[in-house]
Amino acid sequence: MLVSLVKAKVHVFDGNGNKEREITLPELFSYPVRPDLIRRAFHASFTRGLQPKGRDPMAGKRTTAESYGINLGLARVPRVKGSGEAALAPNTVGGRLAFPPSTRERIVERINEKEKRLATISALAATANVKVVTARGHKSQGEVPIVVSDDVGKLSKAKDVEAYLVKIGLKEELERASNKRIRAGKGKMRGRRYKKTVGPLIVVHDRKLPIIEAASNLPGVDVVYAGDVSVIHLAPGGHPGRLTIFTESSLDILDKRLGGVVRK
Repeated sequence: MLVSLVKAKVHVFDGNGNKEREITLPELFSYPVRPDLIRRAFHASFTRGLQPKGRDPMAGKRTTAESYGINLGLARVPRVKGSGEAALAPNTVGGRLAFPPSTRERIVERINEKEKRLATISALAATANVKVVTARGHKSQGEVPIVVSDDVGKLSKAKDVEAYLVKIGLKEELERASNKRIRAGKGKMRGRRYKKTVGPLIVVHDRKLPIIEAASNLPGVDVVYAGDVSVIHLAPGGHPGRLTIFTESSLDILDKRLGGVVRK
């Protein structure tokens, strides 16, 4: 898809939360936002993690039940000899299922690699669109995306990460992300009683930075390496526009990884 891309400019926040200089974002942040492509790529990535479910082929069939036949004034369902209890048939207690789940069922949605890359680029572009970010419910008082210096990746305590996010204007966002709701329905009885709010995403330039472990203790906040970032991180639930914070070096990694697709 050939489009004329206009490069956007953002400020870089230093380690104290102050704007120190202005930089130009890579071209991939000016790519058109494609919600349809993002949703398709999300479902493809999400379904790859599902575990196939199947039923024992003999489930409900381990019985000697046989039908008595006709002209007896009884339903012709198979019955256990001696007790006359109905069994085996799908409409009986303890009987087999009519259409049990099968491991041969296709549960993974496939997607072309080029589509997947374009969806990631489109999801990155959505993080630079204020309307898309605010429509998703995020609370941001400044420009998006937020770019910080590489020194922020050295923060090793959750309280320091939280204090820094407050300095760059994300206090309301952290309060929003800390809210959790009780799930409606039977999921409350199945180990998933609460629904958590998705908060900001921090994209870093190294897999071994201390902030990765420190930020894991903040509700709703996720940290991911720029080489691993995907639609799963940028558009949870298939909805683009997650509030994202990039370290300055992570932009170079993203441009080397995906920039060539846009420039083709």
